[in-house]
This record gives sequence, C-alpha cells and structure tokens, in this order.
Amino acid sequence: QVTLVESGGGLVQAGGSLRLSCAASGNIFSINTMGWYRQAPGKERELVAQITSDSITNYADSVKGRFTISRDYAKTTAYLQMNSLEPEDTAVYYCRAGDVVAVLRKYLEVWGQGTLVTVSS
Repeated sequence: QVTLVESGGGLVQAGGSLRLSCAASGNIFSINTMGWYRQAPGKERELVAQITSDSITNYADSVKGRFTISRDYAKTTAYLQMNSLEPEDTAVYYCRAGDVVAVLRKYLEVWGQGTLVTVSS
C-alpha cells in the first residue's frame, strides 16, 4: 500500500518561512505528479502547487513568488518551501500523489493526512 507522510507544519509569525516535506513509500515504481493542497476553516480544498516527474511546476496565483515546490532525485519526496508567509496562508496542507505505479497496483491518486500551518499576525 502506498502512503504519503507530511511533515514540517507548525506555528510561524507573518513574514516567516516553513518547509513542508511529503515522503511517499510502498514499493513505488513511479509517481507522475506530486502536489500540495490546502484547506482553511470553512473553505474548500485548493491547489497550492504541483510538480510533474519532468519538473514542470504550477502554482496558485496567491502563492506565486513566495512558495517553491520541488522533488528529490528519486522523485518520491516533495517539498514546499514557503516564504513571506501571511495569515491567509493558515490552513491544513495536504500532499497528493497522482498516477502512482507501485509493485502490485496503480493508484489514480493518493493523499496524505495533512499538516497544519498556522501563521500569526
């Protein structure tokens, strides 16, 4: 079974930085896309940033120039460097892996359990 484990969330003051990590495990051959989504209280989950296996990136307009998504060489760990954080960035951040090929099966998508980011003003 493929699982994603996020880490790096926490409490930070406005203007500060955090780095989120998402590690995939489970006899994985390949992962096409890895992305970060977030859900603030009372709001729907939204895409923050996404990166393909070819390192093509896509960002929400609200985070462009402040957040950077990357993947490790093995392509099974994704990172989200968040700079110049604002109170509006407060949310639970979820990692998503799309089109995962593992030993026993393929997965259209896999989600992590989420990590809370709180930005104080």
